[in-house]
Amino acid sequence: MKINKYVEGLKAKSAAELNEELVAAKKELFNLRFQNATNQLDNTSRIKEVRKNIARIQTVITEKSKLA
Repeated sequence: MKINKYVEGLKAKSAAELNEELVAAKKELFNLRFQNATNQLDNTSRIKEVRKNIARIQTVITEKSKLA
């Protein structure tokens, strides 16, 4: 249910907002990878979660571009 609400929230956003969220997620993923490489990351499952969120954002962007 939590994922469905996240995707519904993404679908309600504009293309510009989705692009901003995508950039923010990619920055977060970079920071998580950097922390993991330096053994500072406690919750390694967060990397997987952020990667899936990036894929969800890209999917919604693609769906919107095909409808336009």
